[in-house]
Amino acid sequence: MVTVYTMEARLIPVPTMHRELADGVSFFFAVLPDDQARTAIASAGERFRKSHRVNGSAVGIDSLHLAICPMGRPARPLPSLEGALLAAAGEVHARAFEITLDAAMRFSVNDGRFPFVLCADSASTESALKLRQAIAEAQRRSGLPVTGVSSYLPHVTLLHGHAIDAIRESIVPIRWTAREFVLVRRFFGQVRQEVVERWSLEPASAACLPDMPDLADLPDLADLPEDE
Repeated sequence: MVTVYTMEARLIPVPTMHRELADGVSFFFAVLPDDQARTAIASAGERFRKSHRVNGSAVGIDSLHLAICPMGRPARPLPSLEGALLAAAGEVHARAFEITLDAAMRFSVNDGRFPFVLCADSASTESALKLRQAIAEAQRRSGLPVTGVSSYLPHVTLLHGHAIDAIRESIVPIRWTAREFVLVRRFFGQVRQEVVERWSLEPASAACLPDMPDLADLPDLADLPEDE
């Protein structure tokens, strides 16, 4: 006698938290250069390309950014990755800070690309790292832990070129004040990216100045002695 085993086929839903990734979308947090800095960065990229005869895909001027923090890896089912990221960013409190790009170099990464970048100085790195840590901690509380938070070199990518000898050289500093950070939606395999939302950073001066008392609360000044 032949025994026939039957199995009930069950439809197992794909977790909601993976749908955005499955659709070819990812996210990251960044700060964007202002108009003057963006123009200076693009000009530096063009000079960099010509002086080193680099061929590759240039980053469009409207896509220039300094990445702050990647999207965390979901630790539990989430209704929406984007929703969790928006909620996390809304909990971040950090100060505005100055960014100075003062060096150009070529990175070597595992996927075969060789991005040419402008790197931030040590003071900018310290300030950007504080924002990175704040965003990563907010993501962790929202169920999106981020790894490698302390391994960080802030930079703006200019172009992706072919493999050549390592390059590192100083440039005329390019500066701007980061007064906000943004969530960027990126599409796999495309140069297209979109700013989803923006959050203001607290004015740096506001955190440094002590609270001034109200004039009505000050005691009366004693009569000054007459000049002798």
